[in-house]
Amino acid sequence: MSGGPETLVDCVRLGEEGATLERVFALRDLPRLADVLSDSEGEVSASYEFSLTENAKAGVSIAVSAVPIVQCQRCMLPFGLRVATQSEIEFAADESQAGGRSAREPVVMRGGMVSLRDLAEEELILALPVAPACSTPETCGRAPSFDDGAGVAPATPTVRPFSGLQDLLKKPR
Repeated sequence: MSGGPETLVDCVRLGEEGATLERVFALRDLPRLADVLSDSEGEVSASYEFSLTENAKAGVSIAVSAVPIVQCQRCMLPFGLRVATQSEIEFAADESQAGGRSAREPVVMRGGMVSLRDLAEEELILALPVAPACSTPETCGRAPSFDDGAGVAPATPTVRPFSGLQDLLKKPR
C-alpha cells in the first residue's frame, strides 16, 4: 500500500486508543480505480473505527460509501452507482502473521503504518460489480424495446438449430 504522508497512520496506536476517524477522498486521487470509472469526478467517504481485536492485534472496522460513475454493460452509457460497504480488518506486521484464524481480513502494515486512502480504495474496488448495469433491462438506456405500443410483446419465431439432428441420428448407416 502506498499513500502520501497525510494519509499514513499508526494503526497500532490508534487501535490501542480506540480512535475513530472520518475521511473524504477524491475519486481522481485513487489510481487503481482509473480504468474502472467512466468519470473521475466525485468522492468516497470513509469511516474508520480502530480497536484491538480478540487476538490483541490492531484492527479497524471500515465503512465506505460513494457514487462513482461507471459504464453500464448493457447499454454502454455512464451512470452513478451507489456503493456502500463495511469490512473488518486486522493488521499484521508481516506476511507470516497475516494468516491467522481471525474472521477479519488481514492487511500487512509497512513499518507499523497504513494508508487510510489505500484502505478506502481497496474497499471501493471490492464493492464494485464486475459488470455494472444501470437498471432493469426494460428501462436501461439502449435496451431493445419489446412493446409494440399495444402493450403486447411481438411474437418471435422459435429457432431450434439442432432440430435436424434428431433426423440424422435415426438414419441407418
